[in-house]
Amino acid sequence: MRTQEPPLRETEVLVVGAGPTGLMAGLVLARRNVSALVIDPKPGPTRESRAIVIQARSMEILDQLGLARTVLESGQSALGVRLRGGRAAAGIEFATQQQGWTPFPGAQMFEQNRTETLLGETLAAEGRPVLFGHGLVSFEVQPAGGDDRVQALVEGPDGPLRIRARWLIGADGASSPVRHQLGLGFDGVTDDATFCVADLHGVEGAPSDALSVRFGQERFALLFPLGPHGHARLIWLHGDAEPDQEQALAGAWEDLGIRYERVDWFSAYRVHHRVASTFRAGPVFLAGDAAHVHSPVGGQGMNTGLQDAHHLANLLAEVADGHLDHAALDRYQDERRPVALTLIRATDRAFGAIARPGRRSALLRRRGRDVLAVLAPRLLRTSFGPYAAGLLGQYRIRYHPVPKGQATPRWARDRAVGLRLPPTEANAAALRAMAWQLHTYGCGADRPAAAPGWIEGPLPFPPDPLGRLQRDHLYLVRPDGYVAASWPVHAGAVATVDIDAALTAYGAIR
Repeated sequence: MRTQEPPLRETEVLVVGAGPTGLMAGLVLARRNVSALVIDPKPGPTRESRAIVIQARSMEILDQLGLARTVLESGQSALGVRLRGGRAAAGIEFATQQQGWTPFPGAQMFEQNRTETLLGETLAAEGRPVLFGHGLVSFEVQPAGGDDRVQALVEGPDGPLRIRARWLIGADGASSPVRHQLGLGFDGVTDDATFCVADLHGVEGAPSDALSVRFGQERFALLFPLGPHGHARLIWLHGDAEPDQEQALAGAWEDLGIRYERVDWFSAYRVHHRVASTFRAGPVFLAGDAAHVHSPVGGQGMNTGLQDAHHLANLLAEVADGHLDHAALDRYQDERRPVALTLIRATDRAFGAIARPGRRSALLRRRGRDVLAVLAPRLLRTSFGPYAAGLLGQYRIRYHPVPKGQATPRWARDRAVGLRLPPTEANAAALRAMAWQLHTYGCGADRPAAAPGWIEGPLPFPPDPLGRLQRDHLYLVRPDGYVAASWPVHAGAVATVDIDAALTAYGAIR
């Protein structure tokens, strides 16, 4: 019988799960000098490729952490989409529409195992190694006079361990033990068709710099480039039955004309489309697949988790540093849960309808494909092109500064407020600081007396070349790169009442 309590470790943040989401949270907290401990029951980083797409906004976050160059040098860029199986070949160049809007146009193919290794090794190099082989057993919230604490029981190779933390982040996947212990709902649906994924080598006709869409007599598939010589990820809906590898790939060979030399990895499973009823329960938060699960087809799921973690870790750091009051943590739920709901409605359900197996669905797809081949290039030349490309790259996500239904205050009426700050060559270094900052783009401004000392600036920059930022305004930029407020500048000054209103809305401590 155990006669002593397990040993106790204390930390500000306990992160449960060392997938991309948990590792991102741990790394951002490390860079913000907040003590955090990442645990995971598995022995080490994921070995399978799994998620493979890193979108433009996630690349901006990795650049903020000094890791984007590694992805660019060893990943595979996809700059557009090629359509095959209709009357004529067609293509959609979405990277062209992202030029000038992001430093990282296109999408980078960088497998999940490599993403985890990159983040995990960076954490270890900075003295914050992941505790692999340590699984969460249970946790309890301990009231502490309005600033509750969490105590978790963890089972590790050397026996049980207690971990006491100010906050707990559940980044422990779709079957999240953290979410289950909280008793939270995970509403949504499970697709009735089987989703198949295969990493192949020597695929005939697979472009190395673009996604490829294949139309068959009954099926629809996407090919994602993973490297030269036909190295690609194939995804498709097979049907109601769950096939084995040989059966599934035989169907792709016969119906889609997919010719290949070797299979690296294959998986078949049902896709879930679900969102947790809440992303926060007191000092406990959910992020990534623990909070929302999606179809992997649009390359959005892992990216959404990375951005959850970046957003949440920066908020926790601001509260830990005494910059924002505790109520500011509600912004995580208010801003990130709508993103997950929109993703399910716009991406997952659409793919489920488009990719459904069967001759009738295939006929509609082929007719739609020929229309798309004509209309898509025309649409991309309009203002819709950059907008759609921004949604795909996830840098067009908007956070509403005040709840819907409330009147928009003066400091939030600028169209840039709630969007991530347009990055330019001039402001790139400043955005890597992960700090609250004041920016101007084309005018001079005095430092407002109402601005607390932890807000840097004003930092003067040249006018925005695309005119997205007003020359006579002072912008308040959050550590995650989003524009929090905008104030008109008159004779170098900003109205104190407007600054006070914005800082109060964000829960700033002065």
